[in-house]
Amino acid sequence: MKSELLSGLLIPFLGTSLGAGCVLFMKHELSQTVQRALTGFAAGVMTAASVWSLIIPAMDMSENMGKLAFLPAAVGFWFGILFLLLLDSLVPHLHMNAVKAEGLPSKLARTTMMVLAVTLHNIPEGMAVGIVYAGFLSGSADMTAGGALALALGIAIQNFPEGAIISMPLRAEGKSKAKAFAGGVLSGAVEPVGALLTILSASRLLPVMPYLLSFAAGAMIYVVVEELIPEMSQGEHSNIGVILFPVGFTLMMILDVALS
Repeated sequence: MKSELLSGLLIPFLGTSLGAGCVLFMKHELSQTVQRALTGFAAGVMTAASVWSLIIPAMDMSENMGKLAFLPAAVGFWFGILFLLLLDSLVPHLHMNAVKAEGLPSKLARTTMMVLAVTLHNIPEGMAVGIVYAGFLSGSADMTAGGALALALGIAIQNFPEGAIISMPLRAEGKSKAKAFAGGVLSGAVEPVGALLTILSASRLLPVMPYLLSFAAGAMIYVVVEELIPEMSQGEHSNIGVILFPVGFTLMMILDVALS
């Protein structure tokens, strides 16, 4: 149990850290085409994880409600959407290739707001991993070790390009390699922290587990639609992001079904 829990906490964070490590070995920033491809891939992984690892289990847990089994999933999903909408409106942040920052007016440095943008992106991912592992560790939810591992691996895979996408621009903004690497790693630190806090509250969360699973799904889908899809679609040759979206989706779907 302890080793499985440790894996669940560290695997996604390791993905971000390895991606951020690209800045230590690459001399030039990632091209726009590569960034679109990686963003499309990450969007596909997050969408599949939201469906297979979160929404479907949420409805399965509510099957005793009969035809209303969709209700907890629908309610939780919308709360997740609105929660990320609120954070997006309040926290100052700057998306990749954007000129104008979002959130409340701030005098924060451009690089700081870039890190905050990815940190916002990572909050629902940490919650998702924590909720799934909390269900598995409790033994009373329809969660398996393989299913929890599949989600952690899927998040780690899509975190790798995220780490690179944040650290390389930081380097291009004038930060040293060490500071750019640290910024990329820091952007993913919220994931294991959020997951651990969720797991520690597992016994109290079980009665509302279907709502929480779909809450995390809604938050992740908000990130996909509000941030990732626009970024993968802008400029020329946007079809590369569209192609990599189903690649990421298929990989996450395979992981979830094969390991569950």
